[in-house]
Amino acid sequence: MRLLFLAVLRPHTGNAVTAQRVRDHLEAAGHVCLLRDAFDFDSPAAVADLIRAEGLEAALALHLYRGGRLLQGHGIPFGIVFGGTDLNEDVHQGEKNQVMGKVLEEARFAVAFTESMKAAARRHWPHAKSKIYVQSQGITTVPDAAFRWDTFLQRAEINHSADNLHLFLLICGLRPVKDPLYLVDAFSEWHREEPSAYLVIVGPEVDPVFTREVKAKVHRSVGVRLVPEMRQGDLHAVMKNCFALVNSSVSEGMSAAILEAMHLDVPVLARNIPGNAAVVQHGVTGLLFSDPQEFVQLAKRLIHDPALGGELVANGRKYVSTCHSWRAERDTYQRLVRTLQRDSDWQAC
Repeated sequence: MRLLFLAVLRPHTGNAVTAQRVRDHLEAAGHVCLLRDAFDFDSPAAVADLIRAEGLEAALALHLYRGGRLLQGHGIPFGIVFGGTDLNEDVHQGEKNQVMGKVLEEARFAVAFTESMKAAARRHWPHAKSKIYVQSQGITTVPDAAFRWDTFLQRAEINHSADNLHLFLLICGLRPVKDPLYLVDAFSEWHREEPSAYLVIVGPEVDPVFTREVKAKVHRSVGVRLVPEMRQGDLHAVMKNCFALVNSSVSEGMSAAILEAMHLDVPVLARNIPGNAAVVQHGVTGLLFSDPQEFVQLAKRLIHDPALGGELVANGRKYVSTCHSWRAERDTYQRLVRTLQRDSDWQAC
């Protein structure tokens, strides 16, 4: 079957990585999957032209509003994968909420990453409750064996001895919802008493205005560094070498970076929001903080209690292998897309 897959494909972002992984699942089942950036289309009419030109028979969209609204009214069956912003942010805007509800009326299925995301979707659009499925993200990591940690530290202008370094890594696109500046003041103050502690923010410049604010703030803050986006293999290598992975987002669907850190045996400190609490059990698979001061307290505890770090790593690894199986994710998407194929065959008759 020839499939159109719409997603927001900013390089080196969680959405792009998820979309590419799902595309691989579908192509492994023999489908032709045309992955396109939703931002390349101004309206459903532009998508209709592509569907006709490419002879597409069904479609999938990652993000109910950004992608899903472009798939309405084309006469081909489609499914939806919730992102995070759609359920956490867009749902509170009246017009977008209405549009998303209509998209769900037409969609054959919708996939949520967590039970809490499913529950939120069912509250907002009860008419769609029978078509919402839960499939957590499947996780694989591919650290580049040729990556040079010492070179990375030099480029980040971190001159501290690598043997006594505590590098906290924050991976995010530079946009307000990821709140990369949330911990900067508290971390910078802590760095003055603990010079081995550094916060390194890595990610693409998504919002130009906000990016300028982040750069200016980081430039003024000791112990904090900003590094441009990196390809996935290098990013996983940095993650594998860091002391702990940090997430300070205002909202999340399901943070792939948190799960990748667990897969790579790296402790996780995450802001206590529903999306993070769905994958991080405090004191078991990671640590959750509610404000910058609590983050610093937990970070200090992690540095001074190696046994705690070891326990979190072991539990995190077990959790990811049990609940975020790449194989289970592949099976789910291949099964759901087969329902689109049956619908497409029926419409063609």
